[in-house]
Amino acid sequence: MIVKSTNQSPVSGPTNHTTAAFGAWESPVTAASIFEAADSVSYLTTENDQVYFIESKAAADGKNILFKLDSNNDGVQLSSDQSSVRSRVHEYGGRPYLVDGEDIYYSQFKDQKIYRISEGVEPQAITDDKLRYMDCIADKKNNRLICVREDHRGIAEPENTLVAVSIGDSSEDEILFAGSDFVSSPSLSPDGNSVAFITWSHPNMPWDDTQLRILKFASDGSVKTVIDVPQNGNVAIKNPEYAKDGLLYFVADFDNWWTLYRFDVSVAQNKVPEKVLDKQIEVRSYAIENDTSAIIAYSKEGEDHLARVNLSTGEMENIGHAFSSVGSISVTSDAAYFIASTPYSDNAIYHLKGNVYQKVYQPSSPEIDKDFLSVPQPIVFPTGVNETAYGFYYPPKNHHFIGPKGTLPPLIVKVHGGPVGATNSSLNPSIQFWTSRGFAVFDVNHRGSTGYGRMFRKKLYPNWGIVDVEDASNGVKWLASQDFIDADKVAIRGGSAGGYTTLAAMAFQNVFKAGTSYFGISDLEILARDTHKFESRYLDQLIGPYPEMKSVYDQRSPINSVENITAPLLLLQGLDDKVVPPNQSEMIFNALKDNCVATAYISFEGEGHGFRKPANNIKALNSELSFYGQVFGFVPAGGIEPVQLVTCNNESD
Repeated sequence: MIVKSTNQSPVSGPTNHTTAAFGAWESPVTAASIFEAADSVSYLTTENDQVYFIESKAAADGKNILFKLDSNNDGVQLSSDQSSVRSRVHEYGGRPYLVDGEDIYYSQFKDQKIYRISEGVEPQAITDDKLRYMDCIADKKNNRLICVREDHRGIAEPENTLVAVSIGDSSEDEILFAGSDFVSSPSLSPDGNSVAFITWSHPNMPWDDTQLRILKFASDGSVKTVIDVPQNGNVAIKNPEYAKDGLLYFVADFDNWWTLYRFDVSVAQNKVPEKVLDKQIEVRSYAIENDTSAIIAYSKEGEDHLARVNLSTGEMENIGHAFSSVGSISVTSDAAYFIASTPYSDNAIYHLKGNVYQKVYQPSSPEIDKDFLSVPQPIVFPTGVNETAYGFYYPPKNHHFIGPKGTLPPLIVKVHGGPVGATNSSLNPSIQFWTSRGFAVFDVNHRGSTGYGRMFRKKLYPNWGIVDVEDASNGVKWLASQDFIDADKVAIRGGSAGGYTTLAAMAFQNVFKAGTSYFGISDLEILARDTHKFESRYLDQLIGPYPEMKSVYDQRSPINSVENITAPLLLLQGLDDKVVPPNQSEMIFNALKDNCVATAYISFEGEGHGFRKPANNIKALNSELSFYGQVFGFVPAGGIEPVQLVTCNNESD
C-alpha cells in the first residue's frame, strides 16, 4: 500500500505572497544560522543519580565537550574547549568516557590516550601512544578499567582486543580477549565476576553476524573461562546489559526483528537465550529499570517510540507519543533520562518519571519559525519487483513566497550514509534550508536501511549500487506521478556511502540533472584496497569478495562509467578523511574535466569523514545552493558567492 500524509499540501503559501522562482526564495534559515548554532547531544549516561553527556559545540569548531546537568538542569562543562572527547576506535568511535564515582575517564581525540579527571586535578593521561580506547567500564573489584582497545603500534592491521587498564600504576594493559577481529560493548556483572561483550570478524559488520561472549574471572581477576552464548545461524546481537539479579539482557535479530532477549549465565551450559519481547518492531536501545521492567526505544514504520516492558510477561506499554528518534536511555534510582528528537526539535535530553516525560535540556540550535518549517510526510513507494521502499517527503514551505503559476518545485533527493543506516523525521535545519527556499526534499530509506527488519536490511547485499540507486530513482518517479515535483529539475546528494549512491545514480540512471557528493566513493576497487580496518572487508558483503569479483567492482564503479555522467556534479571532500580518502573525489573530478562536464571540487583542510567546523559546513552548503542555481537557472537570494564550475580542463564558468 502507498500512503502519504495530507497534513500539508505539496506547495504551500499564504494568501498575500510574492511570486518567485523556486529556489530563489529569501529565507531566514541561512547556512550561518544553522551551523553557528549547531550543537548536539549524545552518549548520555547516569552515575549516582547525576546525568552526564557529550555535547558537540559549534563554538569549539565541532569539538565534543563533556557535560553534566546540575540541579537546575543547566549544563556544567567538565572538559576543556581545547580537548575533544571522542574515540577513533573503528575510526567512527564509540562511547568515549566513563564516570566512576568522583573520577572521570575519557578518550582525547588528538592523541587517543585515556585521561583521568579528578576534582581539583588537571587531566592526567593513563595510557600510551598509538593505542585507542572506547566503551570503558569500571571493574572496582580489581581496581581497573575494562575497555575495547585498538592497537596501532604495529605495521600490519590494527589489533582489536578487550583489555584491562590498571588505574593504580603504569603497567602494560592486560589482554583479556583477543580471539576475533573486532570487540565492542563490554558489560560487567553486578558481582564483578564476569563481563559480557560482542565480537565479530571479517567480512561481517556488527549488524551482520556477531557473537555474544562472556568472560568469567578467577579470584585474582584473570580469565578463568570463556562462554559463547548459544545462537542458531547468523544473528546480529547488540547492547548486552546485566540486570541487578545477574540476568544478561541483549538485543538480537534471531527472528528478523531486533528485539529483547535474556540469558541466565548461572546455568549457561543448559540454556538458550529467552525472548522477552515478541513484537515485530526494531528495538534501538533499552535500560533495565528494575527487577520487573525495562524502558525501551523502538522503531516501527519510520517512527520511534518509548515504551515500558514487563520483563516477566513480555507485555509492552507505550509511553506518550511517537518521536522521530529515541535513544541513549539511562536510569537513576527513581527516574530515567533519554535523548530524543521530533520534526520540530533536534536532539534534546528528556526526563521520565512514571509515564510522564519532559524536555529538560536543549542544546543551542537554530530556531525555525513555523511559517518556514516544512513537516515531513512519510511515504511508502513501489520499487524493484513487487517490493517497497520508504522515505520522508518535505514540500517547500515559506510564508512569504510561492512559485510561478503552472510550475512545480525542483527536488533534492537526500541519500543517507552507512549504507546500512537510516534517516528519520527529526528536525534537520539543513533540510529546512532547502524547503524554505522553494525546493522539495525527498529523504529516502532505500532497501538495506535499518529499522525495517533484518530481511529488508539484507536486500542491499550484494546489490549495493543497484537497489539503492533504483530506489532513489523510483522515489523520484513516484513523486512526479503525484505532481509533487518537477521531474526535469531533480538533484541527488549524499555523503560517504550516500555519496557513492549519488555518483552511481549519475552514472547509471538518467533521472538526475545534478548531483552533490560529500566524500563519496568513485572507485570501489581502490576503496577495497585503501580503507581502514573496520570497513576493509565490508565490500565483500555489499558487492562480493575481492579480487575474485573484480569485474563486478569495475562495473559498479562510477569512475569506470564516467562517460555516462553528463549532468553537472559538485564534489566536497575533507583532506584528512581516512575512511574515504580524497583520491576518490579527485579521480572523478579530473575525469569529468577531461570530458568537459561542468563540475567543481572543493576540499577542506583539517576535516575528516564528515565536516565539523562551522565555517566549512557553511561554505559547503552555500556552494551547493549556488551550484543548483546555476544548473536549474535561478539566482539564489542572500548574495551567495558563486561556485566556479569547470567545464573543460583550464576553463571555468
